[in-house]
Amino acid sequence: MVGLGRASRPPHADRFGHHHRRGRDDFVVQAIATPELTLVDRRQKDYHLAGLFQLDQITSRGRSQVSDQGKRGFLALEDGTVYEGISIGADGEKDGEVVFNTSLTGYQEILTDPSYRGQIVTMTYPMIGNVGINLQDCESSKSHVAGFIVRENSRVSSNYRSEESLSHYLIQQSIVAIANIDTRALVRRIRDRGAQRGILSTIDFDHDSLVAKARKSPGLVGRDLVREVVPEAVRKWTETLHDLANPPGKIPSSGFHVVCLDYGMKWNIARHLANQGNRVTILPGTASAEEVLALDPDGVFLSNGPGDPEPLDYAQQTIRGVLGKKPVFGICLGHQLLSLASGAKTYKLKFGHRGANQPVLQCGTGRVEITSQNHGFAVEESSLPDCLEITHRNLNDNTIAGVRHKQLPAFSVQYHPEASAGPHDSAYLFDSFQQMMHQHSRR
Repeated sequence: MVGLGRASRPPHADRFGHHHRRGRDDFVVQAIATPELTLVDRRQKDYHLAGLFQLDQITSRGRSQVSDQGKRGFLALEDGTVYEGISIGADGEKDGEVVFNTSLTGYQEILTDPSYRGQIVTMTYPMIGNVGINLQDCESSKSHVAGFIVRENSRVSSNYRSEESLSHYLIQQSIVAIANIDTRALVRRIRDRGAQRGILSTIDFDHDSLVAKARKSPGLVGRDLVREVVPEAVRKWTETLHDLANPPGKIPSSGFHVVCLDYGMKWNIARHLANQGNRVTILPGTASAEEVLALDPDGVFLSNGPGDPEPLDYAQQTIRGVLGKKPVFGICLGHQLLSLASGAKTYKLKFGHRGANQPVLQCGTGRVEITSQNHGFAVEESSLPDCLEITHRNLNDNTIAGVRHKQLPAFSVQYHPEASAGPHDSAYLFDSFQQMMHQHSRR
């Protein structure tokens, strides 16, 4: 029988010779009957199966843990609300728009998604960091979030693929992050009052000062955040999809040539396009239509990206220059830009759609897809021009989730068919783009 209790005697050695004593976190390990597993009782009432090791010394192929820093950290919102927690990332101060993501997993993909530029991301799932960080699951070369908020930071990275802990990664990436705040209360506030400007700080503990700084944050509306994340040079993509059993493969020599306009493109999008057998060339999102057409693509892909689409006049002009000349497929920000280039308008959502569990309706078939989404703006239905028809709707609020051009080979969706992280319900859209390029090439 396995029991759990507080030590009532001085430090002792178990039958394996391991000594257990009260540490800085005031926890006691007791091995009773079962030598393989020990229940760890901590004052914060979070429990871990830790084996016969001290918690801060647990090592595996997932590497050793970085424990919570113990330093105070604060989140202040523009409405005057202040939350106190514990720093789990870098020291410093960072402002941004405070948003929430409802994904249970995929925090690494979220951290490295360029679409989160300028945003302080709150995870609704109560424990984050369980599987650590590994290089293979990154969606870009670095983290782009303005800040990161979790209820509890897992001190154990229980995954054989883990290369470092979440805390260590956040510190290395200079991301200010806090844990141990009431994320449920924070998310309800955002849900009821809308996304707010905020600031994270581990250096300023004065509430009035922090709120004043939060109110000076520029927010997302009217800002061109794409220029902060676009690549500086043209890139040839060189790998296909992979899974745990199979490493990334080489791109077949046959197939179409797809030119991607990178507004903050996730790497898994390029993998999906390459997995179709296509040659994939990635251009900065600031490229002109002439630069795109000079590469003689069979199709043009419009990527995801951060922030407000309306200030991106250069991107809209490029899209107008390729519409009708090449098949076009856009996702997320690319969807909004295609709609703007066709004559529609966009608006800011109250708190956005961010998570890997967003239901979307295919208007033509009645089929429902569970999708991964990350956006704070949407296409205004009343402004939709006659040349565009609605193909998909978000079932949570009935907003537009996809459009198709009635005369030209162009379509887009407001969500992420490449997932990463998320379900694969919408991967068929890459097949649809492939078919569109095939039909256009036969003309």
